[in-house]
Amino acid sequence: MYAVEMRGVTKRFHGTLANDYVNFFVKKGEIHSLLGENGAGKTTLMNILFGLYKADGGSIRIHEKETRIDSPLAAISQGIAMVHQHFMLVDTLSVAENIVLGHEPRKGVFFDREKAFEKITEIAEKYHFQIDAREKVGNLSVGVKQRVEILKALYHESSVLILDEPTAVLTPQEADDLFRVLRGLKADGRTIIIITHKLKETMAIADTITVLRKGRTIATLPAREVSEEKLAELMVGRLVSFSVDKKPLRDNRPVKMKLSHVTLQKGSKKALQDVSLTVRGGEILGIAGVEGNGQTELIEVLTGLCSRYKGTVTVGDRDVSRAGAKKLLNYVGHIPEDRGKRGYVKGYANWENMILGYHTRPDYITKAGILKTKAIQEVTRRGIEEYDIRTDGIDQTTDSLSGGNQQKLIVGRVLMHHTGIVLAAQPTRGVDIGAIEYIHTQLVRLRDEGAAVILISADLDEIVKLSDEIAVLYEGSIVARKPAADFTGRSIGAYMLGHTKDEEVQA
Repeated sequence: MYAVEMRGVTKRFHGTLANDYVNFFVKKGEIHSLLGENGAGKTTLMNILFGLYKADGGSIRIHEKETRIDSPLAAISQGIAMVHQHFMLVDTLSVAENIVLGHEPRKGVFFDREKAFEKITEIAEKYHFQIDAREKVGNLSVGVKQRVEILKALYHESSVLILDEPTAVLTPQEADDLFRVLRGLKADGRTIIIITHKLKETMAIADTITVLRKGRTIATLPAREVSEEKLAELMVGRLVSFSVDKKPLRDNRPVKMKLSHVTLQKGSKKALQDVSLTVRGGEILGIAGVEGNGQTELIEVLTGLCSRYKGTVTVGDRDVSRAGAKKLLNYVGHIPEDRGKRGYVKGYANWENMILGYHTRPDYITKAGILKTKAIQEVTRRGIEEYDIRTDGIDQTTDSLSGGNQQKLIVGRVLMHHTGIVLAAQPTRGVDIGAIEYIHTQLVRLRDEGAAVILISADLDEIVKLSDEIAVLYEGSIVARKPAADFTGRSIGAYMLGHTKDEEVQA
């Protein structure tokens, strides 16, 4: 029996086909992975199922009944729930208050808070969630917040649960906990759909896999009959390399950048506590940590976006502690963690965004302050070709590109202008496996050519794969720093969760 049947689903945006006659069938009580590159149509298809978008064509059947889903309320009434990549929670409310919001139990005309606590505690205990219903959501870790979203779906008695990139910001331990929860829900008869482009999590949890490419259904097959390599080929349409070839580390690598006893106060808490780091040319230093433990503040210090800290930052023998972002860009190439916020300007063409931040250099502007448009456009054409940016041309707006191509433009801009130090913050977040392969190759090339690369990433596979040395941030402090070969993904995850004793890290 199928819990979900989507037949011939078509969706256009401004004439572009996002879903091209897609067929998607999910059996009742299975975990089904929906795989594909960025722009393949995965999220669009699930947004149609959840009623956020209306399909231009096709039909939907839920539990073998033809249905029309034209809003999230209609989807919820059909037993469908969606846990979005960015959680829909109110930090100042308790777990129970978040879950019952809009469907509160009443005692007369008043909200029965105690009944809400009892009901949510009962559901949490049934599924072994280990959540305090009275705890404020703002105090919870990312992994626990995700469980609150799942509890919300269970409170509404949802039979079909859609999760969008569920392990994007989880440690390996938190991902394992999530998978245990999902297997428990499956055993209870629930149907789980996971939107992802991560192959490892797909192989770990899925019963069935559907691959989309360029808006079309490429294959639906049992997970036990396929390998990661085959899935990657189906997603991208070509063979994909999973290995990264790095040259041996050189001896006597020069110190390119150094942080000495950096402490940064934000409000009542120390976002960074006595952080000291040395970054050398010809190596990749990986910085791992659960989001909210000081990574963003470290990025701001390294790039000059924040100068209100104690301690010093030097580039070579030059003190740049108070240099500011514009001057630091002469020393540190910055691939920002949020490309939409700090990577490009919406509405600007590719040729404008390709020199963003570097636009005051003599190569691009006259003494009279007039942009050298022809020179900039020529540099952009060269960058588009060299960095394999899939675009309609230099005049296309960057915000209309796919996420992977936006990221490639930003990476290309940094590689074209860097002066020996590159800070790559979440460089492959939200991009597909083809773009990941490309970006990894470029970062390793930089390292092999003698540049210093600082890699800050929530993806532990990426950190372990690329880094020569790894430092782990926890609550604003460096709690471990070792050669990458001395870490495993699980030991990094343990340090990220605050475990520092040998038995805790090895458990």
